[in-house]
This record gives sequence, structure tokens and C-alpha cells, in this order.
Amino acid sequence: MLFRSCAGGVVFYENTVLLLQNEKKEWVLPKGIIRTGMTAPETAVARVKTEAGVTAEVLSIAGHTTYEFYSATRQRPVCNDIAWYLMKAANGDSAPNRLEGFVDGGYYTIPQAMERITYSQDRALVRSAWARYTGLKK
Repeated sequence: MLFRSCAGGVVFYENTVLLLQNEKKEWVLPKGIIRTGMTAPETAVARVKTEAGVTAEVLSIAGHTTYEFYSATRQRPVCNDIAWYLMKAANGDSAPNRLEGFVDGGYYTIPQAMERITYSQDRALVRSAWARYTGLKK
């Protein structure tokens, strides 16, 4: 099995959260592999910028998730361990990067996001990050 360390962002702008829709029609959060020479928070900021065109700052850790899948291109199982960061966007602009495989996306209210998000781990992550984010705003 191939093990990969990844990082991603749960990005809020005002009362909305950033979601992306990939080519498989899955609604996900921006994330990517931590490359040599980069820290997890740097990777999260970079992936949010690359995948969604969003400039955001890290406020705190949001949590960790792990998932496994079989990679047809690598011909073996892959395990992604993702460090998630609670982030705040500079503004409400976003532009899903089609070259990165994203066909739609933007900011959604929490109820809208809960309806869209494909994976239960991501829904739980957004729920807990939202609670932390609203606590930080007080």
C-alpha cells in the first residue's frame, strides 16, 4: 500500500464554506499531497489557491481524516492521511481550476454544504470546523 501525507483546507468566508466539485461529480474540500520542503499548513494554503483560486489564511488545525482507495494507475491501494486546517478567506471570490479536475465550486451556506458534500467524513469535519470558526469570531 502506498501511504501519502496530505493537507487541506476547510475555508470559510463570512457564513459560508468553500466546496469544489470534481470530474466524478463529488463535492469535496481542497487538499493535496505534502511535497518535500513544504509544511502541512503551507500545503493547505497552496492547494486552496491552486484548486479554487482562493487566498486564505490558516487559523488553526481542523482535524485529521484518513481514507483508502485502489489506484488503477498505480495498480495498488493508496492510503491518504490528511491534516485539515481551519482557514479564513480574504474575500468571497473563487474560481474552480478545471486543469486540476474541478468542474464547479464556490461558497455555500452550511445547510447547502451539508446537502452537497459527498463524503460523511467531510460533512463531520465541516460541522466541527464551523463550530470552532464561529467560536473564534466571538
